[in-house]
Amino acid sequence: MSFKERLKKDNLPQHIAIIMDGNGRWAKGIGKLRIFGHQNGVSAVREAMEGCVDVGINYLTLYAFSSENWNRPKLEVRALMELLVNTLAKETKTFMDNGIKLQTIGNISDLPTNCQKTLADTIDLTKSNDQCVLTLALSYGSRTEIVDATKAIAQKVANGQLDIADIDEATISMHLYTHGTPDPDLMIRTSGEQRISNYLLYQMAYTELCFLDKMWPEFKREDLFEAIYNYQNRERRFGKTSEQL
Repeated sequence: MSFKERLKKDNLPQHIAIIMDGNGRWAKGIGKLRIFGHQNGVSAVREAMEGCVDVGINYLTLYAFSSENWNRPKLEVRALMELLVNTLAKETKTFMDNGIKLQTIGNISDLPTNCQKTLADTIDLTKSNDQCVLTLALSYGSRTEIVDATKAIAQKVANGQLDIADIDEATISMHLYTHGTPDPDLMIRTSGEQRISNYLLYQMAYTELCFLDKMWPEFKREDLFEAIYNYQNRERRFGKTSEQL
């Protein structure tokens, strides 16, 4: 029996976040340039998107480019930006056929103008799709997100729009880049690394973590289904005891 067949439809994660790690190491391992790995990682993105739609996952967030990634060699960064534009253009049919709505989080203004335009066009084209929301984290860093949220809240307090006594977790969530999107239930990271790399730090307070040894270009939808299956066999207590559940 496949992992997909074992899944319980009444216990699916609503939101899955993925750190797509290992493209460069996978390419170097077979004697290719790092960009070759990024190019081959596109098929894994399609596997993840279509797999989520297939089983009914409502939200998928992909860590596509971190704020720290700008420190990589300029040639690699330029190639990644070109790949982003080309991929969005080629995957338009995938978005429309699967009812996938695209959105982004991060400092999009840092991206090249052509990337910003392609993103805006694709977001507009897919805005009415309702099967799955795909969020690309681009030029994203969670600490910056939290700083920006803090500044926005402080400004409202200074303007008399908000009382300090009324600030709670909901207030903070409402000012994060991800407002309107539920916190991730499951986070998957490929490549064998076991850290979250400044990704959705506030949102992943109670997220179940899954670390896979395989590199991102090797990721298939059956890996997604296996991660969901393992998630369903964990006990999520949120600070309570087993007996309280």
